[in-house]
Amino acid sequence: MNVTIIPSHLSGTLNAIASKSYAHRIIIAAALSNKPVNIYLNTSSEDIEATISCITALGSDITYKKGYITVTPLRLSQKNIILDCGESGSTARFMLPIAAAVYDKFQMTGHGRLPERPFTPLISQMRKNGVSIDRDTLPLSVSGRLKGGNFEIAGNISSQYITGLLMALPLCKDKSKITLTSKLQSSAYVDMTLDVLNKFGIYTEKTDTSYFIRPQQYISPEEIIVEGDWSNAAFWIVADKLCGSIKINGLNYNSLQGDMNILTAVDKTQIDAGEIPDLVPILSVMACAKKGTTKIYNAQRLRLKESDRLMTTAKMLGDLGADIKETEDGLLIKGTGKLKGGICDGFNDHRIVMSAAIASCICENKVTITGAEAVGKSYPTFFDDFTLLGGKVNKS
Repeated sequence: MNVTIIPSHLSGTLNAIASKSYAHRIIIAAALSNKPVNIYLNTSSEDIEATISCITALGSDITYKKGYITVTPLRLSQKNIILDCGESGSTARFMLPIAAAVYDKFQMTGHGRLPERPFTPLISQMRKNGVSIDRDTLPLSVSGRLKGGNFEIAGNISSQYITGLLMALPLCKDKSKITLTSKLQSSAYVDMTLDVLNKFGIYTEKTDTSYFIRPQQYISPEEIIVEGDWSNAAFWIVADKLCGSIKINGLNYNSLQGDMNILTAVDKTQIDAGEIPDLVPILSVMACAKKGTTKIYNAQRLRLKESDRLMTTAKMLGDLGADIKETEDGLLIKGTGKLKGGICDGFNDHRIVMSAAIASCICENKVTITGAEAVGKSYPTFFDDFTLLGGKVNKS
């Protein structure tokens, strides 16, 4: 799908969609619990559905009713298990150790750029602790049960490896220790994991460089609400700064979500992206709207996302008329307050597509985005909400 947007004033009120990051964790924890869990989830997405597909394949039943999903405990009797993670890196990296903790044999596959994304650091540690995995990239086959023990993981590659282990290791028979071999980046995502584990009765001892996990049972909280998503609200927060008066309901201002930092990062010209990598595309749009130079750095991990987001952000905004250059670990943007508009590629990346749409607010001419259907990965109703705020969108 391609969309053409005529620059216009955006204003109005939206309800925040459910946090994708929290939803993954809560849905998985619910499936591992002792009793069913009713989860209030006001919206879903392709990534969330990928996680639901995986826990269903492992033996959980899911029912939907009036904004709630009910997740039942796993029935550990499934055969010929194939976990299809779609294009969701979170799903794959969480489910790999979790499935290995409860089943002796399964297969895992994925689509899009996911088979190109790294799994080696996690897989190497699983191999040292009871699991045989035939290759380091998807699709892969797994045999052997994950054992507790010692796990060493770099903290600057993907916090998702740590989350997967933190959720899996309570299911093992022996005590475990996760040691970080480098400083943890995107630490808020691990804090969110620990928050969810706590809500499900799982205790983890934490030091500056380690996590200690003993065997434990996930306890159902019976009902739980998935809070609003700051990562996707960030697009509307920037849009409000650029061209309108926009209010977002349903956000937790005491949230552990790291992307709540959009509230302060949006005004900066020196941006350390180590803790907020997902905000880089939309912060780059904001940088174009300012007069002067903005430097975004410590963002090298973005090259391993749904697209190489340093390259695709630079290309997308460059095609719309921005003065933007890649650096080794970030972007350098010379803002003029406006863009020309034109045609840009969405690169099959939801955050690039949504950033391009918000960039239309400061464009002199219409903006055409190719491959705009990529928003379905995290925010299927994005263009509906864009239109609700007064945006002029033509789809083809």
